[in-house]
Amino acid sequence: MTGTDREETIAEFHRAVTMTAGDLEKWLDTEESRNTGQSSGGGESVGHASGRRIVELLRTKRDDLTDDDVAHMRKVVGYVHRHLAQRPQGDVTDTRWRYSLMNWGHDPA
Repeated sequence: MTGTDREETIAEFHRAVTMTAGDLEKWLDTEESRNTGQSSGGGESVGHASGRRIVELLRTKRDDLTDDDVAHMRKVVGYVHRHLAQRPQGDVTDTRWRYSLMNWGHDPA
């Protein structure tokens, strides 16, 4: 990955993730967060696990980000963009659609 691609991915990640590390951490502790998303084998959902990783990424200095961290940032950006394109009609305040996005660090409200 070139330096430019890396910097672009980091910038896109910070545009896609609209929640602070503290706000995301609080959200991940809620029942709504834990009950949203797909899980394999009844454990933690993919989005919830990603949310925990996003909290770590938000607290990591840019110079300390690994290639694996940047790859996860790219995954987050892709998910947020795809999910936003599927926005349901009407008020989304208390919807699984919004809760899923929030697990990935984006609050569309």
